[in-house]
Amino acid sequence: MPIDDRKQKIMMAIVSLYANGGEPVGSNLLSHYFNLSVSSATLRNEMAALTKLGMLEQPHTSAGRVPTPKGYRYYVDHLLDRPATLPLEQKQKIDGIVNALDYDPEKLARGAAVQLADLLGYAMVATTPLAKDLYIAHYEVIQVGRYSAAVLAVTVAGGVLTRVAKVDFELDANDAQRLAATLNAHLRFVAEADVSSQLIRSMVDSLAEAGPRCWPILSAALTLLAEAGKPSVYFEGQQYLLQWPELENGMRHLLQLVADREQMEALLQPNTEGTLVIFGDELQEQPIPGLCIVSRHYHAGGGLKGVIAALGPTRMRFSEVIPTIEYFSELMGKAVSAAGSDARPPR
Repeated sequence: MPIDDRKQKIMMAIVSLYANGGEPVGSNLLSHYFNLSVSSATLRNEMAALTKLGMLEQPHTSAGRVPTPKGYRYYVDHLLDRPATLPLEQKQKIDGIVNALDYDPEKLARGAAVQLADLLGYAMVATTPLAKDLYIAHYEVIQVGRYSAAVLAVTVAGGVLTRVAKVDFELDANDAQRLAATLNAHLRFVAEADVSSQLIRSMVDSLAEAGPRCWPILSAALTLLAEAGKPSVYFEGQQYLLQWPELENGMRHLLQLVADREQMEALLQPNTEGTLVIFGDELQEQPIPGLCIVSRHYHAGGGLKGVIAALGPTRMRFSEVIPTIEYFSELMGKAVSAAGSDARPPR
């Protein structure tokens, strides 16, 4: 049975009404939605047809209809207007939010997750930018005690990573400068995969007899290089998940999903450039009925990509959430690109 224009309009109306009210949509409510231009009897017939197609379901015999996972997938893929635009007032509000954030990638990602959660009323996940080879553009070594030093690494995305190391001899400013020069000579714009035993030995030998004693500081720099290739994942607004009864049964699996860093990275870093909508029933390893994830990349230049995603119920307000995430991701990409513009590898 084909889904004609009237059925599509009814499907769109039911998705909208169910998202706003959370109650099954009956023919009387639907008739008022269409300003009584379609009779209740006609609407009941069309809703019955959509139910046979698997687009709608009736929770109780006397209740109205709600969209099924198949119905939501059809709505997102065929009925949702793309690209949707935000009102100017909403754009200006988001502009103000992003302008007030710290542009360090770590703080930007966490701040974005917090602000978007409060703005949309859904849980949010945001990751720092990642590329296959996220280089460190510059190292600094700063003496923080007689026997300790902080190693600072600035990534090409503009992020700053730090790690403190302790040694068994008294450090001075000259030692710190020499160590920084060594790190920049051997590890600057080097991918983790290219760190070989020969490179490490060369780095230690360049410090002559002080090399073995400085190993804790060199090791700290190597750890930062390894960490630079792993995105940070921030999960904020968990309290909003408690507002949706349909997520109660799957809450344990949802929290396990978010806690599994590798699974979340794979889920949120798809091979797509558009906005991705995933429903919990479609998850391969552990389906979570009632869940919806809307995610989108933000581009930080130089092949660097981060992700922001909203986690909520399948009756998410798609026409608001999707353009908000798309506009926010555009601004985040510009912010990170600006922060990291001075930290690009030489051509």
